[in-house]
Amino acid sequence: MATAILDLEISKLPPEITVEERYSKALILIRLHGKPIGQALLPVVGGRLGGDELRETLMNAAGDNLWKNWLYDTLEWDERGLVEALPIATVAVCTRDRPEDLRRCLDALMLLPDEGQEYLVIDNCPSMDATKELVKNYPQVRYVREDVPGSSAARNRALREAKHEFVAFTDDDAVPDPNWLRSLLWNFSDPRVMCVTGLVMPLELETEAQEWFERYSPHGRGFERRVFDGAQCNPLIVHLVGVSASMAVRKSLIDYIGLFDEALGAGTPTVGGEDCELFARILRAGYCIVYEPRALSWHRHRRTWEELRKTLQGYGIGVYAFWTRLFVINREFSVPLLAWGWLRYKQIPELIASLRKQPDAVPRDLLWAQFRGCISGPMAYFASRKLLQKIKGSNE
Repeated sequence: MATAILDLEISKLPPEITVEERYSKALILIRLHGKPIGQALLPVVGGRLGGDELRETLMNAAGDNLWKNWLYDTLEWDERGLVEALPIATVAVCTRDRPEDLRRCLDALMLLPDEGQEYLVIDNCPSMDATKELVKNYPQVRYVREDVPGSSAARNRALREAKHEFVAFTDDDAVPDPNWLRSLLWNFSDPRVMCVTGLVMPLELETEAQEWFERYSPHGRGFERRVFDGAQCNPLIVHLVGVSASMAVRKSLIDYIGLFDEALGAGTPTVGGEDCELFARILRAGYCIVYEPRALSWHRHRRTWEELRKTLQGYGIGVYAFWTRLFVINREFSVPLLAWGWLRYKQIPELIASLRKQPDAVPRDLLWAQFRGCISGPMAYFASRKLLQKIKGSNE
């Protein structure tokens, strides 16, 4: 059965919560005075949740984070520091032939507080005019077409087109919270912060595929704000940093770090890895990345099992393509150790658990799909570079 998604303020819990009876569970985002502080997965009986046990369960799920945030609020102390005025940003949505998702995303963006931000839709190699026609319904949004395929090319185009120093990226299948942009921008008061990522929660868990995606490869990175300092941490371990579905960067990173690697990302043979590569480059240069859970966005996971298999295979390709770039171009010779660690401590134990049919083991076909992607990742990177050179050569 499906899982209901609930967004609850713990200081104002209703006496009872009713959901459709088709839901057997509820994934609850727990907020305190609007700030996400935790989550809980609870059973649903007869379409109802409620009573004193609900409050106690949510308080236990939030744990120490509840009391920490309560204390911060009481003392009026903000760990992000003081900001006299938030900067103005460009908000960019990179998309390709998904007008239904894009409509939902743009509707959410129109609910953001109007603080002068610019909106861009980067339409990447469209096969139809649906996106262009849709954007005409949003006069605040500027439509830009980018004909070099790939999410990195689309993001690079957004950086070039942006009128403001700070550029916030969201995917077309994401729904940003009204406080999303403000929460990202608040963290740029430190000039060493080159990038800020946010919390991503599932928009829906209606199918088995969506349930397994959230269980095995969630986009969220927890409810604690974290600062990744390239001068102090391993710049190659970036899986905790966040995802590009909720991210803001300085436009000036073009000068300090460089653009996204257009051989990486969705729409290219590598399928992904572009955000990890950029994060690693930022940290290798000694700059900082902040993970900010207040910058909340909701992501629509792929709904079918075949889409899930394809997604996980793409993640395998993207990770190994990213590592290939690090090894070949950046001469990071510790990359094989990263690959060996992932294989020994994660992939092999997961496969053994699946073969033994242990409870809650990851389905074998998903693990094999990811493993196949890992094997093909290195060659995918070289193929993508070759294809990119051919495309750009024909455009000159």
